[in-house]
Amino acid sequence: MNPEKFILELSKHNFVLTDKQKEQFKLYFKFLIEVNEHVNLTRITEENEVYLKHFYDSITPLFVFGDVFKDGATLCDVGAGAGFPSIPLKILKPSLKVTIVDSLAKRLTFLKDLIAKLGLDNVELVHGRAEDVGQNKLYREKFDIVTARAVAKMSVLSEYCLPLVKKDGYFVALKGPKAEDELDEGKKALAVLGGKLIKDEELTLPGTTEERTLVLVKKVKETPKKYPRQAGTPRRKPIC
Repeated sequence: MNPEKFILELSKHNFVLTDKQKEQFKLYFKFLIEVNEHVNLTRITEENEVYLKHFYDSITPLFVFGDVFKDGATLCDVGAGAGFPSIPLKILKPSLKVTIVDSLAKRLTFLKDLIAKLGLDNVELVHGRAEDVGQNKLYREKFDIVTARAVAKMSVLSEYCLPLVKKDGYFVALKGPKAEDELDEGKKALAVLGGKLIKDEELTLPGTTEERTLVLVKKVKETPKKYPRQAGTPRRKPIC
């Protein structure tokens, strides 16, 4: 998917990119590749692949769950790595107020420089483990939307993300193909943490056979205070 095809695909979903947005994606790609030479940010480095598997992939929730991403909504991205999905979402929806949580300082340094280059405002970077941030009063149950892409299986991911979602807010997980087993496994964790599965939607990336699953969870009650547990525990002992 070259930049022209990317623009065309977005227009099919009623997103017409401005010159500024086109330039932001172009700068994003250039800077990602430049920094990736000395900081491990991504294995995907071909322009067509970055536009498809990072940029387009990151914004698919806007096509499927568009109503959730209201103007001015607060969004927290857990384990964003090189800024996926939150930075592409922010470029398309500039009014989003974004907080990015990552445990690796090098990645946050890249994101800080990227945010400046792209001229983005209302983006906060938080250095820490999701488990610790989820117990911090500044962030606990404060967000309208919490996103995560390719971070962990649902039973673990729910414990990272749901404590950050405010009641009646949403957790959006961007998963790979055939996530049914993972969702079945994660049912107990969702219930315990105050979430309710609203929808899971399968899609295929344009021009490929690559499948993705988007998962929408609503926060229907507060997360019990004991969650998230200590850093490392959710992965070692998932709720199941």
